[in-house]
Amino acid sequence: MSAANAAALYARIREDSDLTQSLFRQALQDPSGALQRIVELGAAWGLAVTGDEVREHLDGLDDNATKQWLLKARGGL
Repeated sequence: MSAANAAALYARIREDSDLTQSLFRQALQDPSGALQRIVELGAAWGLAVTGDEVREHLDGLDDNATKQWLLKARGGL
């Protein structure tokens, strides 16, 4: 598990706009479920990450869209 996997996973998710929107909607209703789904996607794609690694990666991004997403979903992330 590594920060590199979290970055690669985030990039792969962002490439799929339908998946990105689905995760956003889920995070608004069930933030911890969205985080778990991200971890599961990573495992399925050979990019094993922990929830903490995902959180750390998102916290370190300088991306306004992501920061807005985090503000809305902050309860579980």
